[in-house]
Amino acid sequence: QVQLVESGGGLVQPGGSLRLSCAASGFTFSSYVMSWYRQAPGKERELVASIGNPATTTNYADSVKARFTISRDNAKNAVYLQMNSLKPEDTAVYYCNAKTFYKRLYDYWGQGTQVTVSS
Repeated sequence: QVQLVESGGGLVQPGGSLRLSCAASGFTFSSYVMSWYRQAPGKERELVASIGNPATTTNYADSVKARFTISRDNAKNAVYLQMNSLKPEDTAVYYCNAKTFYKRLYDYWGQGTQVTVSS
Protein backbone atom coordinates (compact mmCIF):
# COMPACT_ATOMS: atom_id res chain seq x y z
CA GLN A 1 0.00 0.00 0.00
CA VAL A 2 1.46 3.31 -1.10
CA GLN A 3 1.67 5.98 1.59
CA LEU A 4 3.04 9.50 1.61
CA VAL A 5 2.79 11.14 5.02
CA GLU A 6 3.69 14.80 5.39
CA SER A 7 4.65 16.49 8.64
CA GLY A 8 6.23 19.69 9.88
CA GLY A 9 3.60 22.23 8.93
CA GLY A 10 2.33 24.88 11.30
CA LEU A 11 2.06 28.57 12.06
CA VAL A 12 5.16 30.71 11.62
CA GLN A 13 5.83 34.43 11.55
CA PRO A 14 6.98 36.18 8.37
CA GLY A 15 10.71 35.71 7.95
CA GLY A 16 10.67 32.45 9.86
CA SER A 17 11.54 28.93 8.80
CA LEU A 18 9.89 25.53 8.65
CA ARG A 19 11.05 22.12 7.52
CA LEU A 20 8.51 19.81 5.95
CA SER A 21 9.07 16.06 5.84
CA CYS A 22 7.42 13.38 3.76
CA ALA A 23 7.75 9.73 4.71
CA ALA A 24 7.16 7.35 1.82
CA SER A 25 6.34 3.65 1.81
CA GLY A 26 4.88 0.99 -0.46
CA PHE A 27 6.92 1.73 -3.59
CA THR A 28 10.52 1.85 -4.81
CA PHE A 29 11.32 5.33 -3.56
CA SER A 30 14.60 5.78 -5.41
CA SER A 31 12.87 5.27 -8.77
CA TYR A 32 10.54 8.22 -8.30
CA VAL A 33 10.81 11.94 -8.84
CA MET A 34 9.67 13.51 -5.58
CA SER A 35 7.99 16.88 -5.49
CA TRP A 36 6.29 19.35 -3.19
CA TYR A 37 3.18 21.13 -4.40
CA ARG A 38 1.05 23.68 -2.62
CA GLN A 39 -2.48 24.97 -2.86
CA ALA A 40 -3.65 28.22 -1.36
CA PRO A 41 -7.35 28.96 -0.78
CA GLY A 42 -9.08 29.80 -4.05
CA LYS A 43 -6.01 28.98 -6.11
CA GLU A 44 -4.88 26.04 -8.20
CA ARG A 45 -2.32 23.58 -6.93
CA GLU A 46 1.18 24.59 -8.02
CA LEU A 47 4.55 22.92 -8.15
CA VAL A 48 6.94 24.26 -5.51
CA ALA A 49 10.00 22.06 -5.98
CA SER A 50 11.02 18.70 -7.35
CA ILE A 51 14.02 16.42 -7.01
CA GLY A 52 15.13 13.53 -9.14
CA ASN A 53 17.60 10.76 -8.53
CA PRO A 54 20.46 11.48 -8.31
CA ALA A 55 19.50 14.31 -6.01
CA THR A 56 21.50 16.80 -8.01
CA THR A 57 18.49 17.22 -10.29
CA THR A 58 16.29 19.85 -8.67
CA ASN A 59 13.73 22.32 -9.90
CA TYR A 60 12.05 25.24 -8.12
CA ALA A 61 9.21 27.62 -8.73
CA ASP A 62 10.53 31.14 -9.30
CA SER A 63 8.61 32.35 -6.26
CA VAL A 64 10.62 30.14 -3.88
CA LYS A 65 14.07 30.07 -5.46
CA ALA A 66 16.86 30.95 -3.01
CA ARG A 67 14.44 30.53 -0.07
CA PHE A 68 13.39 26.87 -0.25
CA THR A 69 15.56 23.78 -0.55
CA ILE A 70 14.33 20.32 -1.46
CA SER A 71 16.32 17.24 -0.49
CA ARG A 72 15.83 13.50 -0.31
CA ASP A 73 17.21 10.59 1.71
CA ASN A 74 16.80 7.36 -0.24
CA ALA A 75 17.96 5.31 2.74
CA LYS A 76 15.07 6.67 4.81
CA ASN A 77 12.54 6.90 1.96
CA ALA A 78 12.01 10.54 2.81
CA VAL A 79 11.90 13.91 1.10
CA TYR A 80 12.22 17.26 2.79
CA LEU A 81 11.47 20.89 2.08
CA GLN A 82 13.44 23.46 4.03
CA MET A 83 11.59 26.76 3.86
CA ASN A 84 13.35 29.94 4.91
CA SER A 85 12.40 33.61 4.80
CA LEU A 86 8.75 32.65 4.73
CA LYS A 87 6.22 35.14 3.44
CA PRO A 88 2.45 35.40 3.99
CA GLU A 89 1.97 34.38 0.35
CA ASP A 90 3.59 31.03 1.15
CA THR A 91 0.50 30.16 3.18
CA ALA A 92 -1.02 27.02 1.70
CA VAL A 93 -1.54 23.32 2.11
CA TYR A 94 1.66 21.60 1.05
CA TYR A 95 1.47 18.21 -0.62
CA CYS A 96 4.10 15.56 -1.19
CA ASN A 97 4.04 13.89 -4.60
CA ALA A 98 5.80 10.85 -6.05
CA LYS A 99 5.87 10.33 -9.79
CA THR A 100 7.47 7.94 -12.25
CA PHE A 101 6.74 6.48 -15.65
CA TYR A 102 7.20 2.84 -16.54
CA LYS A 103 4.78 1.66 -19.21
CA ARG A 104 2.33 4.01 -17.52
CA LEU A 105 2.30 6.97 -15.17
CA TYR A 106 2.50 6.25 -11.45
CA ASP A 107 1.41 9.34 -9.52
CA TYR A 108 0.90 9.36 -5.74
CA TRP A 109 -0.10 12.12 -3.32
CA GLY A 110 0.03 12.69 0.40
CA GLN A 111 -2.80 14.16 2.43
CA GLY A 112 -1.16 17.56 2.82
CA THR A 113 0.11 19.68 5.69
CA GLN A 114 -0.98 23.23 6.43
CA VAL A 115 1.59 26.02 6.46
CA THR A 116 0.41 29.40 7.70
CA VAL A 117 2.68 32.44 7.64
CA SER A 118 1.21 35.22 9.72
CA SER A 119 2.14 37.68 12.43
